[in-house]
Amino acid sequence: MNRTLAILKPDCLEKKIQGKVIQQIIDAGFTIKGMRLIKLTPESAQKFYEVHKERPFYSALVEYMTSGPVIPMALEKENAVADYRKLIGATNPEKADEGTIRKLYADSIERNIVHGSDSDENAAKEIAHFFNESDIV
Repeated sequence: MNRTLAILKPDCLEKKIQGKVIQQIIDAGFTIKGMRLIKLTPESAQKFYEVHKERPFYSALVEYMTSGPVIPMALEKENAVADYRKLIGATNPEKADEGTIRKLYADSIERNIVHGSDSDENAAKEIAHFFNESDIV
């Protein structure tokens, strides 16, 4: 089994669709191994998105991710990273496949409902940002 990190972003919670998104994740065969509702601090968001620090959208991303509560989840499934990225669809909802989470619910490339790890290596780092190993069931 592999793990990946999912984050239901502030716009997901603003729209009150977190239940629908979580159900879609479960229906796709993922097991939720850890989940919490938190409000990211600017410091935590900056550290999490440090890889994008030099990109022009970094400040706006940090501001967006700290604008409301989020739900990080450690998910488990064979091929978790690839399968979750397929489930959520392209970052730009206009380019996302029909039936994907972003196609169904996202408003824009900036407000795209969910985060998903892009590799097994990053998934491990990202999960560790939000969960201790003892938090994973």
